[in-house]
Order: sequence, then structure tokens, then C-alpha cells
Amino acid sequence: MTEFRRTTQPPAPARHAPGRAGEYDIFPSFPVGPGKIALGFDALAEAIIASGRPLVIADGYIGVLWDRFITKLGEALRRRGKDVRLLPAGTLRSSEEIDRLIEPFLGGDDPLFGRRCTLPLDAFFAALPPPPPAAGGITIIYGMGAALGRTEGLLLYVDVPKCEAQFRSRTGSFANLGAGAPLPPKVMYKRMYFVDWPVLNRHRAALLNAIDIIVDEQRPDEPAFMRGEDFRTGLDAMGKNYFRVRPWFEPGPWGGQWIKTRIPSVAQSAPNYAWSFELISPENGIALESDGILLEASFDFLMFRSHRQVLGDFAGSFGYEFPIRYDFLDTFGGGNLSLQCHPRPEYINRNFGEAYTQDESYYMLDCGPGARVFLGFREDIDPEAFRRELERGVRDGTPVDVERHVNTVEAHRGDLFLIPGGTIHCSGVDNLVLEISSTPYIFTFKMYDWMRLDLDGSPRPLNIARAFDNLVFERRGARVQKELVSHPEVIAEGSGWRVVHLPTHPDHLYDVRRFEFTGSVSAETRGSCQVMNLVEGDWITLETPGGMRARFNYAETFIVPAAAGSFRLVNGGNSPAKVVTTFLKPGAKPFGRPEGAA
Repeated sequence: MTEFRRTTQPPAPARHAPGRAGEYDIFPSFPVGPGKIALGFDALAEAIIASGRPLVIADGYIGVLWDRFITKLGEALRRRGKDVRLLPAGTLRSSEEIDRLIEPFLGGDDPLFGRRCTLPLDAFFAALPPPPPAAGGITIIYGMGAALGRTEGLLLYVDVPKCEAQFRSRTGSFANLGAGAPLPPKVMYKRMYFVDWPVLNRHRAALLNAIDIIVDEQRPDEPAFMRGEDFRTGLDAMGKNYFRVRPWFEPGPWGGQWIKTRIPSVAQSAPNYAWSFELISPENGIALESDGILLEASFDFLMFRSHRQVLGDFAGSFGYEFPIRYDFLDTFGGGNLSLQCHPRPEYINRNFGEAYTQDESYYMLDCGPGARVFLGFREDIDPEAFRRELERGVRDGTPVDVERHVNTVEAHRGDLFLIPGGTIHCSGVDNLVLEISSTPYIFTFKMYDWMRLDLDGSPRPLNIARAFDNLVFERRGARVQKELVSHPEVIAEGSGWRVVHLPTHPDHLYDVRRFEFTGSVSAETRGSCQVMNLVEGDWITLETPGGMRARFNYAETFIVPAAAGSFRLVNGGNSPAKVVTTFLKPGAKPFGRPEGAA
């Protein structure tokens, strides 16, 4: 077939077995028992026929290659002697009408930012197809919105991971919801983030408990599928024990070589890796496993089904939003990140409608000799002079003397640097940063990017004016060391283990601890999810009260839901283990109302 995705990363395999202990697994999964997942259109056709239902409703997500999917499914049914009728989901409004509908959410000419769309999916349709007349054979109504207003029929939901949708957008394999044609990839991403994803998420949240068969379409010629009942049972088990999302990796203009070296299972053809998206809940997927077969679905499904189990005391406040984010920033052998800040809470709410802001911290998982972080301002900062130099750099293409204005801090393995909204910051070269953050993740105001172009040869957008609306110039000089560098404290210890508190900033919704142990250590969830990463050591085993055990390797991120109540970590390697855990502070809550919140 013609190219339908563009990336150095291979698609997730249909079958996967974890590697040796200590080897980072790029395709993690959660076991659901034997006989639960099947592969291929022939098996899917057999399942449809076995249901005895003459009407099939095939709804699904943005990024699905609908024409290919429905053609191959129809062919598989006809090979079994079935008369098949294929009906599109309905008539969308014209692209011009839809452009007018969504205009308030796209931020005008801003290339990056908008507001999440609040429209229901049916607002995009001019008409839905009438109920098909009774007839022999099988009728399939297919496409996004196929289940709108329908209660009859066998309900299939066809999903595709959001990372795959982004890879597909680079070849124009599909168009945004209601768009007349594929748009440039960066424009498509913005529209997916602010329109397609929120609109379709609300729709599939309403469908989840009625889904009869869920389909993972990321391999267009070999879809995986399972019964909706088994899928929901798997989500319930995840919500009580543990899960690890599927990470994905992207090169960037400042990217380094640590990920390629330390995680050799990633594609080595990429020039570098700037990011590993370890846990970005709006974009990652979760994979279920049966007999070695994987089925990946959006992380959103877990939150729709089990957010009360996952978030515990905080479910009423955060609803379907998972509020903690983990990712890697790799600058080993690369360059400095862009000089940037994130919005203050009132700014992100007023301008972008977000319920909480992108408060970050940098945990230094690894550092080279002489590594440093740019953090806060120098004591003698002159804000106006700094702004003039930044604007002159844009206007005249001249470099900015960053260190004349911005403070630098030596970086060592195990340090935690605190970056609440409004703090100027960036990682320097030769760092592997475990970036811990509240979940909003695209609201970065870049001020200076070291005269670089993006990997596609275009300038990276800068937001100097927005940055200066948010910068906290009081975070400078001696206050940086006092307020923006975490000062660790041992808070519990026993034979072969201790717990170290790495306090965060008062503005942070989350707090950080580190378990250090040679044998094992036990802890309670205390009403919050626990987001963890094995930052030192070879591998560990997690044990939960539900009787489940799972192995996690160096640098892997995993989550224990609040509902687990407690957990035990057992060191399986030959060197001491250190696990960083992040959890929500007592009383933490957003200042807005996320989707699904009480």
C-alpha cells in the first residue's frame, strides 16, 4: 500500500514478548488472560457473524483509515457468503460551515494555541442516515459519529493511538473532523488537540459501556480486537493494580543521544531523540495483552471507566483528566532546550480555558560532566533590557547573551529543580531530564531558541510577548537556590531502605519522594495515584494487594492507582534501586472544572 505514516518509529507489533530483565520495554502491556484478543479481518468477520446481529454500527476515532478498514471488513464478510451493505455515518456540514463553528476554539492566526472545543459531535452533522430497512445480510453504518442517536445494532468502536494519528497526518492519510482535505501536519495537530480530540472524547466516553467489540486499527491490514466486556474488565483490573502507558519517542532540533544509547530498541535511524513521552495522558495509549497479542487503546478509556479508582480522593476534582505528566528530555550530545516559561494559573485559565497550569520540575536522571540548568534570573536582571535583546534577536537575527540575564545552576544526578508557572528555564546540554509536571503540556512560551530551525527547516514559533505577561522576575539571584532547588530530607528508613522527600514548590499540585532500597520497600498510596520511575538500578518487581506482580526496568515509568491502597517494590538487580514517585498533595485541586469532574 502507499505510505500512510511517516516516522522513524515502527508500528506497535501485533505480538510482543518483553525482553530480558533490565531492558527498557517500548511496548508495555497489561495481561488480561488467554483467549481475549484476536487478530485480522477474517476473525473480526467471524465475530460479527457469530453475534447474529444484522446491523453493525462501526463508530471510531480521528485518524482511522476508514475507507481501507470498511472495504477490507466488507470483503471478509462477503468471503463468508454474506450480503453486505455499507452506509456512511451521515452527512457532515460543509467544511465552510464547520470552519465557522470551530473558529472560536482555534485562536485565530496563532500557530499553537486555542481553547478546547465544547461542541457536541452532532453539531458537525447536517443529517444522520435513516434507519436501514429490514433486509437480509449485514448492514454496516460506519465512520465517526455512526452511533449518534442509535441504540440498535452491534456496536464496534475503531480506535487508533494518537501518536499514530500524528504519524499519519504527516502523509495526509486523513483529514480533521469536517475538514474538506488534509491540512499541513502542524495545523492538523492543533485542530486535533483543540477540536477533534475533545469532541470525540466526549462521544466515546458516552459509548464505552455499550461497546460490543473494540478494534485497534493501527495496523491497517491486521487489526486487533476484543469483546467490549473483556476490555472493560481489563480496565477495571488496571484501575486497581498498576499500568504503564506505551511511550513514544520524537527527534527534535536540540535532541541528544542518551535515549538511542540506553534504550537500543528504539529506531536507531532517527538523528536523535529529544523526547520520550513517558506519560502524557491526552496522547499515550494503554495496551492489553492476551496470548502475546497486543491491543492498544487510548489512555482516555481508562479514565472514563476507572478515574475514581485511579485518582482516589482527587477524582471529584480532576474527573477524566490525569493530572501528572512524565517525559524525558534528552540533550546528551545535543543542544540547550529553548529558553522558555509556562503560563501562570490565572493566565492559562483566562486565555486558554485550562483548569490548571503547566507547573513543571526537572528531576535529573542523568548528567554529564559540567551539566547545568538555566533557572530563574540573575540578581541584576533588567527586564526591559532583556526584552529588547530578545526582540532584537528576532528582528535582526543576532544571538542573545542569555547568561547576562539568566541564572545557571550546576546539575547532578538526583537533583530536583522546581519550575512553577512564570519561571524562566531550560535544560542545558548533556542532561537526561525526567520532566515532572502537571498535565497541560503544549503551553510553552519560547523566548529564544539559540538561532535554530526546526527539523523541517522552519523557524520555531516564539512567544516573547506572552512570556513577558507571565515571567516572575522576583525569582532571581539567591532566591533561586532557596525556592527553585529542592532540598531533600530523609523522612523514613529501615533495614536496607529509606524514603527521601524532595519538596516541591508551594504552587505545585504534586509532591515528590524517592524510595531507595537494596531489598524491598512497602508504601501506601494515601488516596492518590503514584507515578513512578526507576531512576537507578537494573529492575524491580511491583507487588499489589490484588495479587498482581509486574517487572519494571531502568528508566521505565509506571503508575499505581490510588485504589491499590498499598504496594511493595522488590529490587531484582545487583545494585541499589531508586524509584521516584510523584503524587497529588492533600487538598490539591484545579481552579476550573475538568471534563468528568464532580
